[in-house]
Amino acid sequence: MRYFVEFSYFGEHYHGWQKQPNAITVQEVLEDAFNKILRAQISLMGAGRTDTGVHAKQMYAHFDFVEIDNTDQLIYKLNSLLPKDIAVQSIFKVIDDSHARFHATARTYEYWLVQNKNPFYTNHAHYIKHSLNVEKMNEAASVIMSFNDYECFSKVHTDVHTFLCDITYAKWEVKNNVLIFTITADRFLRNMVRAIVGTLLDVGLGKIDIETVKAIVKSKDRAKAGVSVPAKGLYLTQVLYPENIVKTNG
Repeated sequence: MRYFVEFSYFGEHYHGWQKQPNAITVQEVLEDAFNKILRAQISLMGAGRTDTGVHAKQMYAHFDFVEIDNTDQLIYKLNSLLPKDIAVQSIFKVIDDSHARFHATARTYEYWLVQNKNPFYTNHAHYIKHSLNVEKMNEAASVIMSFNDYECFSKVHTDVHTFLCDITYAKWEVKNNVLIFTITADRFLRNMVRAIVGTLLDVGLGKIDIETVKAIVKSKDRAKAGVSVPAKGLYLTQVLYPENIVKTNG
């Protein structure tokens, strides 16, 4: 039977989601907990792969196992065994061909900025002391949304076959003294959000204008876009799926 697991993590101490040969990852830690409790080799397929240091408020993975009698008890045992920076929220049965990655219809990320030194956000947000023109940054975000080829914001030498993405929302807003950029798309390229944020910050700081942003996207050249902002400010906040893949949602 196939199950989805919903979980979250603070990524400071992990080299991203996906397993790596010589680095600790969220997938490795979570699979190890499943293996010990279920006494079986559980393989988790995640909804995506967050980079080193990136956080997830909501993430999903699927796995196959025989009937689980009590998912609440399994969640309790997993959370008791997992480190404090990883937590499981739910486990539920889905139809057999459901895929955590390929069936996801949308993903939303937030990037957090603070403009006043704040010790409580040292590891949670990127600090920029210079004033920013947020109105111009939102204008530039709208311009970026009007395109669909985002090769200029992708990490180079990746194994993707297309750089096409459908961005449906991209906006900066101040919430509780934190400047937050929220972006939703059907898929994201590696390093894409951090590169977009770096480019928008160049606009906000007056280093480039809107016409330059258009030229950057059209160039398909990563070297022309802004630098990647630090991973500590990036959060995967939501992953959406079609309702018809769920059998029993716990």
